[in-house]
Amino acid sequence: MNKNIIVTGASRGIGFELVQRLAAQGHQVLALSRNIEPLTKLKLKNLNAIATDIGNTGDLKKVSEFVSTHWKEVDILIHNAGKLVNKPFTETSTSDFLEVYKVNVFAVAELTKILVPYLKKGSHVVAISSMGGIQGSMKFPGLAAYSSSKGAVITLFELLAEEYKEKRVAFNTLALGAVQTEMLAEAFPDYKAPTTAVEMAKYIANFALTGNQLYNGKVLQVSSSTP
Repeated sequence: MNKNIIVTGASRGIGFELVQRLAAQGHQVLALSRNIEPLTKLKLKNLNAIATDIGNTGDLKKVSEFVSTHWKEVDILIHNAGKLVNKPFTETSTSDFLEVYKVNVFAVAELTKILVPYLKKGSHVVAISSMGGIQGSMKFPGLAAYSSSKGAVITLFELLAEEYKEKRVAFNTLALGAVQTEMLAEAFPDYKAPTTAVEMAKYIANFALTGNQLYNGKVLQVSSSTP
């Protein structure tokens, strides 16, 4: 059965591979990204793209307007967009922290809040976090803002799972290890990850479609290496 699926951070990396895979499976996909040119070039009939800065509440209203007009309900919401700053802690400013948290935590909360009226029994909301957000995992210098924000979204989703369990809407988090994406290359130019964006997108797509049958309020560690 085809689903209505929203994916943030969809113009590159895992998100770009994810929307192509889901659309190819016949699902109706709404892709959100500040830059939608790579998405429009795909020319997939069941893929819609909205130019969206998810840190801008006004832009997020465009998403609810689309859903209200065209879909009426959302089956799957995948919070894939992320922002990473790699700086020594003493050089990481409050504004750096705010910019990272605005994308990785605040926008996740705000978009979810806007879409709650369209989430029905059986809907699945998935947050893409990081192994760096797992308590007790190996940590890396320079990622104070990023890893702490990824820890915050894990806790947020545990809370939302509890708050919406009566509504039968599942909230789960995937804590990813290193994946070879543009964002990783920008932060760590010399590091080669063991997992490709295509491989990870395949896993996330399957989990988003089926994981809520077995999981709610859980964080799954999806990593074959450290980082």
